[in-house]
Formats: sequence, C-alpha cells, structure tokens
Amino acid sequence: MFYLAYNESLILPTSNIHAGLRARLSGPDDSDYADDDDQGWVRISTDDVDDIGVAGIVKRIVEHVGNSKVYLSIDIDVLDPGTAPGTGTPEAGGWTTRELIRILRGIEGLDVVGVDMVEVAPAYDWAENTALAASQVVFEVLSSLTKKSRAATKVEAEARDEL
Repeated sequence: MFYLAYNESLILPTSNIHAGLRARLSGPDDSDYADDDDQGWVRISTDDVDDIGVAGIVKRIVEHVGNSKVYLSIDIDVLDPGTAPGTGTPEAGGWTTRELIRILRGIEGLDVVGVDMVEVAPAYDWAENTALAASQVVFEVLSSLTKKSRAATKVEAEARDEL
C-alpha cells in the first residue's frame, strides 16, 4: 500500500523508512530493493539494533524524517516470534518488545499524525503474548502523543496568558 501511496504522491520520500527488516534477499542481486531505492526508502534491519544500538536507530530515523509529518504503521511481526508468535508472517530474528518500545520513545518528538498496529492474529497465540505486546506498543505510542499534546496545550495557554 505504501508503494502505491508513493506512486500517487500521497507520501513523501523524506518520511519513508522500513525498520526491523530481517528477510534475506531472494535472488542473486539486490533487485528486491529496487522499488525501495527508487522511492527513497531508508532501510533499518533488525541487526542494526546490535550494530548501532537503539540510540543509533533513533538517530537515523529522526535525521531522515526531520520535521515531516509521520504516519507510523507498526507491524507486530517486527518482533521476534518468540515474543509475539501471533502473526500471519512470523520470522525469526526480530526485535524484542523492549527494543521496539525504546525506539518508539526515542522518536516521540516527531510530528506523528497517525498510527496503526497491524497483523496481530490472536488465533496463532494461545498464551496471548502477541496481544499483550501489541497493546503495550499502542499504549506507548498513545502515551507519547498525549504527552506531546499536553505540552502543546500548555504552551498555547501560556501564550494566551501573556496576551
């Protein structure tokens, strides 16, 4: 859907990031990434959490996005299936819930205008770990948005008081 949205000029290349990628390319070259490259997507792999840490990932995201409006689409399968098995496309090697939450807390200063959580499939998780992880991630994002909204309201109130 994001490929089509870009092609219809609905999203800008300055705000396009795929984070938490761990699939190997399926072919002898990098052609699997051609569409991403053509549209200016930044790719952050799950290995980057080991190589540059959470702070490095946050820095890459913030530097790339800047002041652009941001829509977060969080796919629960960014988490390792040992943490969140209830998804239609489990793939080993994902982030932990803690790592994802720390990344989301690190980017809370961005201008987030919308968010969704996708691919939670409770039928595939009898222990409800996936639903728990997803609800905590959504709570974190909503908390960040509320915190930002309260700060903006306070600034607006102070500006009115000065008038």
